[in-house]
Amino acid sequence: MNSDALFGLSILMSFIAFGNVTKLYIWPRLRVMRREDALIPVVVPHTFRFVGLSFLIPGVVSPSLSPAFAVPVAYGDLVAAILAGVSALALSARASWAIPMVWVFNVWGTIDVLHAIYAGQISVGIDPGSLGAAFYIPTVVVPLLLVTHVLMFWVLLRSEGSSR
Repeated sequence: MNSDALFGLSILMSFIAFGNVTKLYIWPRLRVMRREDALIPVVVPHTFRFVGLSFLIPGVVSPSLSPAFAVPVAYGDLVAAILAGVSALALSARASWAIPMVWVFNVWGTIDVLHAIYAGQISVGIDPGSLGAAFYIPTVVVPLLLVTHVLMFWVLLRSEGSSR
C-alpha cells in the first residue's frame, strides 16, 4: 500500500476509534451534565494544540514541508491553544463570559483544523512523508480535535433544560 493510502487509512481509523470512544464513553456522560461542566473536559484537550508548533521545528519535520502549510497551521494551533486555555479557565471560574468565549474558541478552532486539512490536501498539497515525526498530528490528533469540536457544538447548541 502506498504512503498516501496508509496516511488516509490511519486518519479514517482514528476517526472511527474516536467516534466509538465518544459514543460509548464520552457522550453518555456529557449529555447529563450542565452545559458549563460538560464543556470543560471537551475544551481542555485543545490546550495541548501548541504541539502544532512542531511543524516549524527542523528535524521533527522534513525540510521539504512547505512553509505555506507549516506556518499558518502552527500559529493557528497556537492561537487555538490559548483560546482553549482561556475558555477552560473561564468555564471553571463560572465567568459570565465563559460561553461566548467557548463559542469564539470553537469557531476559531474548527476553522483552523478545516483550513489545515484543506491546505494539506488541496491548496498546498503536502506529501505525508514530509511530516516526519509530526505524522501523528494529522493521523491521531486532528480526528480527536474534530470530534471534540463537534461535541462542543452539540453541547453549546442544546437547551440547558435538555441536559436533565
